[in-house]
Amino acid sequence: MRRSVELEIITEALSKMGPHTPATRLWGRAPDATADMAAEGNVWAGDVHDVALHIVTRLYGRPGTPREASPLAQAEDAKRRRDMGDEIAALTGAHDQLTSAPWYPARPGDLVHVHYEQAGDLPPFGETYIVGHVGAGLMSLQLLAHTLPETVPGLDAEATAAMAGCFAAEAADCPVYEAWFEAGPRSLTIVRDGRPVHIGGAP
Repeated sequence: MRRSVELEIITEALSKMGPHTPATRLWGRAPDATADMAAEGNVWAGDVHDVALHIVTRLYGRPGTPREASPLAQAEDAKRRRDMGDEIAALTGAHDQLTSAPWYPARPGDLVHVHYEQAGDLPPFGETYIVGHVGAGLMSLQLLAHTLPETVPGLDAEATAAMAGCFAAEAADCPVYEAWFEAGPRSLTIVRDGRPVHIGGAP
């Protein structure tokens, strides 16, 4: 089971709320309840860890899974279950996670590495892209290198070569947006000025 840094941070933050710390339970009122409305149903209480787990699950998916699916895969899974709430949560959560990241937005010169897990006969491999400036507030994402094998069982050389560089973009407001949703944040490593600013595969 992987360690969830996000869960630890949120749990610690919640436990320090209020006058008594560390807190073990949180109390709140229903959104439409007033201060003098103490009737049953207007007030709720929750364990700090349970509340933190709920927040982390809505934002990043449930921690402790061997490998979290990408936001797009989570949304498609929810769509198959006809769970519109989870579908919207997967997409909006990933969008909010991206746009609230301290390194966002991407900048020209950023290096973006995408890691792919093994899939059938296709071994794990990686791709490295660089963000470029194309003017008018738009940026490109150009493939620099990849470790995709030249031959993959069941695929000819042309089909194998076509698999590399699928996230390349000529002009986009956010050149990492597609990779963030399709490959997933945990598959990305972003380097800026020689320093990693996002390490998706960190435990």
